[in-house]
Amino acid sequence: MHKPDMRNQIKYLSRTGYAHMTFSVGSKEKVDELTQILKEDGYCLISGPRVTGDGYYESCILGFEPD
Repeated sequence: MHKPDMRNQIKYLSRTGYAHMTFSVGSKEKVDELTQILKEDGYCLISGPRVTGDGYYESCILGFEPD
């Protein structure tokens, strides 16, 4: 989406709330592998890899918004 008159302000996680996408990669090892690749590519790891309260194995990576 694009709105020309919208100012590009700093986006604090606590202000904007969470929006997320999930991907099933098939195994804990694949989660670990993908997490490492994303970290090496410069993405910010927020949490994990970990087992969540509902039993999922995940890591949370901060997405990006292009300027």
